[in-house]
Amino acid sequence: MKYKESILNFIKQSKRVLKVSKKPTREEYINVSKVTGIGIIIIGVVGFIISIIAQLLGR
Repeated sequence: MKYKESILNFIKQSKRVLKVSKKPTREEYINVSKVTGIGIIIIGVVGFIISIIAQLLGR
């Protein structure tokens, strides 16, 4: 029965999270999109630099 209790507890916690959460405003959405885009670009640039260095070292 412990399995059943854990499922019920999970459902209860999920309902609580859904009640507290709200739809982001347009400004919040744009800010999150900008930060995510900048992060992707930074990771891409770092990967590109590492591949260039590896090619220069002959690997």
